[in-house]
Amino acid sequence: MTINYLFDVDGTLTNHRQRMDAAFRKMFGNWVEKQSNSGNKVFLVTGSDRQKTIQQVGTALWRLVDGCYQNCGNQLYRKGKLINQSSWQMSIHLRLLIIDLIEKSLWYGVAGENIEERIGMVNISTVGRACTVEQRKEYYNWDVNSLERESIVKTICLAHPELDASIGGQISIDIYPKGKDKAQVLDDMEGETIFFGDNCEVGGNDYTVAKKADFYYNVANPEETRHLLETVDK
Repeated sequence: MTINYLFDVDGTLTNHRQRMDAAFRKMFGNWVEKQSNSGNKVFLVTGSDRQKTIQQVGTALWRLVDGCYQNCGNQLYRKGKLINQSSWQMSIHLRLLIIDLIEKSLWYGVAGENIEERIGMVNISTVGRACTVEQRKEYYNWDVNSLERESIVKTICLAHPELDASIGGQISIDIYPKGKDKAQVLDDMEGETIFFGDNCEVGGNDYTVAKKADFYYNVANPEETRHLLETVDK
């Protein structure tokens, strides 16, 4: 039976919004080739767009895997070729609600854009997409106590029952039509599915795909992912 290995990127293969460790990238590339020779498949499943994913894992690895599901599965590339993508776009009513929620945030500073429209989804961040690594950590620790992102998710889903929203990474929220989250990629899979992600708890953007996969690993960081893959090879 074919095994389909699905990997989140941010926090799972790379540190948040950082380039993949060179040694891990080489090891992972060799592991992907080994799985291919064994008849298995490897996919990336991320909330990020193509450009950000390539910045993090590199073009060679992005093309090496069997497929890259960008934007929570709303855009699919295989070997660098665009296969399909969603046509959904944010409504003006949703945009105005997001702007209002961001303006009401109690976070003290903003770095860069707060709203990023991606294929088939919207990514928002009250701290701003251009924040530094230190600001990311600071906001994340603040959000753990303030639960700002959890509150924003609930408000958006209540106001727009046709949408779903989930917490992504350290600073952001992903918004998409119901059923168009990461779990939708499982519809394309034949055989067993094993998912690796760092945000598999309820409310996280890895939760739905982890819940529906045959098995999943909720990792703390890329180092744990590497250790698990080394264990799988033994």
